[in-house]
Amino acid sequence: MPSGRRTVLRLAAALGATATAGVFAADRLAAPDRATGAAPRHAPGPAAGPGAETARLNPNAYRLRPMTAYAPPTYRRALPPVRQRPFLSVAGAGRSMVLTFDDGPDPRHTPAILDTLRRHDCRAMFFVCGEMAVENQDLLRRMAAEGHVVGNHSWSHPLIPELRPSLIRDELGSTSEVVERALGTAPLWYRAPYGAWNRHSFEIGAELGMEPLAWTVDTLDWKEPGTDSIVRRVLDGAAPGVVVLNHDAGGDRSQSVAALRRYLPELLDAGYRITVPRR
Repeated sequence: MPSGRRTVLRLAAALGATATAGVFAADRLAAPDRATGAAPRHAPGPAAGPGAETARLNPNAYRLRPMTAYAPPTYRRALPPVRQRPFLSVAGAGRSMVLTFDDGPDPRHTPAILDTLRRHDCRAMFFVCGEMAVENQDLLRRMAAEGHVVGNHSWSHPLIPELRPSLIRDELGSTSEVVERALGTAPLWYRAPYGAWNRHSFEIGAELGMEPLAWTVDTLDWKEPGTDSIVRRVLDGAAPGVVVLNHDAGGDRSQSVAALRRYLPELLDAGYRITVPRR
């Protein structure tokens, strides 16, 4: 064999042996320690310099993200439109009426009202104040467990039009948070104290996912006019779709409790169905 070709073959053999040794050396570096099971330490490459550590990729940049394509879809309830006035009655409900109770829950009067409603298998709406609800969450849970609707009546029962928008948001938002913590769902209805609404209250209520509900018949029970007067107002105002305003807190509501015991069976005997609006 000519000497030139022998020289080329020797050089090729030497280079192949060097490459093979490098592969086995790299494999030994990458394998975990068999005695401890720990990952090996990586030796810095020949290009590693003073800035090599800072040039490393942030782990978050290459960490795999969990796949969500197969997770069940989550649905968010669509926000209601911003109203310009509250609902005063319930349309399309047939021969139905809605009973509502404001300002509670109050451990002195609310349980007796719940007892009467349960006795007649009726559902009602309770528009609660946050400062009362936070102290009586057991009553909130009972309301929900017995099928009643829990609505938002602000935190401290202020005159809403006199408040800045940020304070209106605090009044409504804080009450919704208390209800959601107690029941797992936020209120879907709200009522302005004194029935005093303004544009900001409609906007903020809609942002919180709530519809505004007022009333058709005011029993004036907050004036404590006497049980007979309360009963007469409800029976005289009874009609399909009517929303009746009562109170279960904010003062001595024993007349309201006694009146409910009288007018509720009369409404049922007259063919009315006591129900709650659905959303």
